Amino acid sequence: MSDKERPLIQATSDLDIERQNRELTAYATHVIPEGGLQTKLAESAADRRPLRVKLGVDPTAQHVHLGWAVVLRRLRLFQDFGHVAVLIVGDFTARVGDPSGRSKTRPRLDKEQVKAYASACLDKITSILSRERLEIRYNSEWLDNFDSERFLWLASQSTVARMLERDDFAERFKAGNPISIVEFLYPLLQAYDSVAVEADIELGGNDQVFNLIAGRDLQRAVGQQPQVCLTLPLLRGTDGKMKMSQSYGNYIAIDTPPAEMFGKLMSISDDLLPEYIRLAAGFDLDTAERLIADLQSGRESPRDAKRAMARSVVGLYHGPQAATAAEEQFDRVFVEGGFPDEIPEVRLDPAQGRDGRIWAARLIAALGLVSSNSEGKRMIEQSAVRIGGELITDPTAEIEIAALDGQVVSVGKRRVVKVSVSERP
Repeated sequence: MSDKERPLIQATSDLDIERQNRELTAYATHVIPEGGLQTKLAESAADRRPLRVKLGVDPTAQHVHLGWAVVLRRLRLFQDFGHVAVLIVGDFTARVGDPSGRSKTRPRLDKEQVKAYASACLDKITSILSRERLEIRYNSEWLDNFDSERFLWLASQSTVARMLERDDFAERFKAGNPISIVEFLYPLLQAYDSVAVEADIELGGNDQVFNLIAGRDLQRAVGQQPQVCLTLPLLRGTDGKMKMSQSYGNYIAIDTPPAEMFGKLMSISDDLLPEYIRLAAGFDLDTAERLIADLQSGRESPRDAKRAMARSVVGLYHGPQAATAAEEQFDRVFVEGGFPDEIPEVRLDPAQGRDGRIWAARLIAALGLVSSNSEGKRMIEQSAVRIGGELITDPTAEIEIAALDGQVVSVGKRRVVKVSVSERP
């Protein structure tokens, strides 16, 4: 059952509270303090007051991808249990830049860039969340009004030694890489959001632990009850190595067309399957674990498990009919088309194109499927070239490079590769 179909559940007994706690903490990396969520749920039931569950999102890119959706879907689950989702759009903090997991200072964005990204992302985010029990706040509402005295007070709430406890800061300091004072301020600014909205719970990826704990500390400093922090694993991208990110070009956006989304999901490596089943597919806890157990015991083949996962993901964002049609198209192209199960992977450097796009004829030459652009042009004119199963008829068609990641490109039936988009080292 998808989140959108799940009935609203209110806790009426200790058994209900335990069940909510089990589902809400499923696959969580951290619950701080341990057992804290169950305590909050019990207090909520006793007081008949919904919890305020905060998620901060910095609009630093225009797509919402499956990795980002992991925590958004957990926030939706809190809504389905009757709690209030407090979505913080970090239009102020995005201009500062979250240093989490960064080996160098993140470039700062200007107001107009952030505004454009926020506009592009918000409709996609709210397609996952329920419009009911949703509070959307922009942190410029309070942070834009900070005066110098308030900033000095905020800066006094931590120490340099405490900041250097962060792994990313410690590694950069040890390597002699610069760390700006602004980056030290980011966790405190993000923490103040929890104070401003009086959060009971804060969600985040497992790279956000330091930031979320800073929220607890700051709430305690102003006399509020500290929030419970719940973090979830970071979904690896289609490259199977790095976390899914637009910066790395290894993402699948939730608005990717159904057939393309299905194809990309079928192209992930087998070792990624368990985390995609658990975190991306929208299966209930028991179904996910049963499928993984069958996969690991050999009762289910990786290919069939991958199909079940891909159907579920596409159905989640495009509906079951679109998922069925996407699977049928995949079969027409890859099963009936006679492509091999093992397709070689070829890395494509975005520098091969221009402004994030590449001509179709140049693409198949860059992938080594033809010897030259002119041969590529001839193959396209002969209706021999397909990208993701779609016939290409215009040699000068401009293809978005980022969208090629995980796609299968073929010239006839004998020359076939899977594209991996990579930046230059």
